[in-house]
Amino acid sequence: MADAQKQPVPFQPPLFTITARGELIRPVAEIPNLTAGSSLEVARWWYRRHLEQERRPLNTITSYMYDLALLQDFIGPKAINRISEGDVRRFLDLAQNKSTRKRRLTSIGGLFRYLIKDERILTEDPSDKFYPDFIQLKTPQVLFPDEQTRLLDAAREESARTYLIIWLLQKLGLTRAELLALKIDHIDMSEPEEPLVYIFYDDVRWQPKERKLAATAEFGEAFRKFVLEYQPERRLFEMMPQSVNKLVDRVALAASIGKRVTPQSLRDTFAVEQAKNGTTETKLLQILGLAPDSRNRRSVQRYTKLAQPPVAGVS
Repeated sequence: MADAQKQPVPFQPPLFTITARGELIRPVAEIPNLTAGSSLEVARWWYRRHLEQERRPLNTITSYMYDLALLQDFIGPKAINRISEGDVRRFLDLAQNKSTRKRRLTSIGGLFRYLIKDERILTEDPSDKFYPDFIQLKTPQVLFPDEQTRLLDAAREESARTYLIIWLLQKLGLTRAELLALKIDHIDMSEPEEPLVYIFYDDVRWQPKERKLAATAEFGEAFRKFVLEYQPERRLFEMMPQSVNKLVDRVALAASIGKRVTPQSLRDTFAVEQAKNGTTETKLLQILGLAPDSRNRRSVQRYTKLAQPPVAGVS
């Protein structure tokens, strides 16, 4: 009887689970309760469910689960409380580059933080003594002033929607996700000559990135024209993320810009222009919605460096 009591009690999951997409999925089998002696496979199932309930991005969840599945294949049938620092080290050593190693370490660390802080079934993280390798940030390739003008002109020629999208990316430095999250009531047109754009986040984890950005009369006119023509009801731009990339590509081609132009390069362009106008590193972090950590500071320092005057001129 005592041995029988030690066996983990099977857990009957709910008939349906809501995924991050809002879809209903039905488990195909009973999943045991999560304990310190659970397998990595069981821990992965519960961790995925936790991430889905937190509404983490689907690509993030997929990436974590992929890395943890590789770890599971590498260490074999070992309970999570038996996964050692050596197991983690040998697994990380298999990574072919720094980016892969960093991603795997993030995936493993996320799982064990969940097991320690949320489930409270473990007390030690075998990955906490490892640190991601430093990855040198690339110098951004920004648009020159004449290219910025041509891009906006080409966007205006295409449509009111295209112009507003390019303007928000290039003149306010919005990320693609922030652009697509904009709603009509996020735009304050109380002062037509000085409209305001509010950046909000539904996920409480990202609410420190929220901010209020000052726009211009040029934006106000473009916004009124867009609303009149397109009459948005929920979000300003009902489109997929990749559609934004394609729109930027198309406009850059129409503007005869030879360099690669992306939503990120437009954000980089905005940041450099702000730095040219004297915006400090601390203020840039605020405007861009970035936490003041060391990596973000290094990122912003790329902009201030590009904004500096030429080191030498023609005599």
